[in-house]
Amino acid sequence: MHCERTRRWAHAAWTALAATALFVPARAAPKPTPAPVKTEKATFASGCFWGVEAEFRAIKGVVSTAVGYTGGTVKDATYEQVCTGRTGHAEAVEVEYDPARVTYAQLLDVFWKNHDPTTRNRQGPDVGSQYRSAIFYHGEEQRKAAEESLHRLEKARAFPRPIVTQIVPAGPFYRAEDYHQQYLEKRGLARCHS
Repeated sequence: MHCERTRRWAHAAWTALAATALFVPARAAPKPTPAPVKTEKATFASGCFWGVEAEFRAIKGVVSTAVGYTGGTVKDATYEQVCTGRTGHAEAVEVEYDPARVTYAQLLDVFWKNHDPTTRNRQGPDVGSQYRSAIFYHGEEQRKAAEESLHRLEKARAFPRPIVTQIVPAGPFYRAEDYHQQYLEKRGLARCHS
């Protein structure tokens, strides 16, 4: 009798344990990882890179920006070297953007609207070849779009003087020193000059 009760108790315990194992709640399916955003680069020079960067950072679809030096002959140029005007570099902004959210043509519009492309080697009080107006294109599509936008503006006589903006292939881009990155944002400023 005692053995029979033990056997029944063991059978009931085993059945309960087996039932628990069979009804383990299913784990939630893992959320699918979103596909990585396919970004493109655009590079613009239009005066002091602090203000230029701030203009592009404000655009929806711009993923990141970096200020630096490009278009010159000195490898790994520093700010002090570029300021001499002897490196050939322009202060520029490299823009990484999502073409599904903002087009290159829209970036060109921002470029044209936020500086004077008719002053050679000068923007406001900043004078020197490092402050020139230039579009450094990444590929044939960007070159065509930049040239078309320039010709459209010239034809419409959008500016009182001829446009002197260079449209040249993008070359090495040397990221500026960290204290220059997002300079205005870090200091709570809206623009370079009042």
